[in-house]
Amino acid sequence: MTELVIKGILAYLLGSLVGSLVIQRIRGGADIRTLGSGNPGATNALRTQGKAVAAAVLAIDLGKGWVATALLAPATLPVIFPAAPALAVWLAPLCGLCVVLGHVYPVWFGFRGGKGFATLLGAVLGISGWLFLVMIATFLAVVILFGYVSLGSMLAAVSVAAAIALGDFAPRAPLLSFAVLAALLVVYTHRSNIARIRSGDESQARRLWLLGLKRNS
Repeated sequence: MTELVIKGILAYLLGSLVGSLVIQRIRGGADIRTLGSGNPGATNALRTQGKAVAAAVLAIDLGKGWVATALLAPATLPVIFPAAPALAVWLAPLCGLCVVLGHVYPVWFGFRGGKGFATLLGAVLGISGWLFLVMIATFLAVVILFGYVSLGSMLAAVSVAAAIALGDFAPRAPLLSFAVLAALLVVYTHRSNIARIRSGDESQARRLWLLGLKRNS
């Protein structure tokens, strides 16, 4: 149990290193949470600060998710007695959830973080390449068909839970618990986007959008 608690805390602290806010602290300038949509994620960074900054933000936010599940979860920590096998199977799912929580509620930045999609994407990559591909394919399909990055993010998160529920992924209970909780969190963080989609005010990704019925700026 001690290993799970310590690694969960470390994953949360890692997640709290929000890419755009770290870059802003290094480069100076306005807090991205005061620009555009107010979200410190790669999409808002692209709209307000350009491609280079957006790429760096995406790399940091995705990378820390991967580090949490692929490197931190299986790592041997000094002085810490390893968890029993029955608990060890929860390490990667727990670290994945905690790193996303850290991104959404970062202790280093007043608990005002991003919406968690890129970090969840990295965490899923660290757990399973197949689940990562499911997530990417769902995201692209939704954005291409409807033009909404936010809708693509939410449905991509839900697709991971659906794939685990319907597929042969092990350990099933830990992975499904992680996927369901992470999907609920991502949907919750996009609640303002849901309201804008319903009212017709949500921005669309024009370059990818093919079959939507109308375009918004």
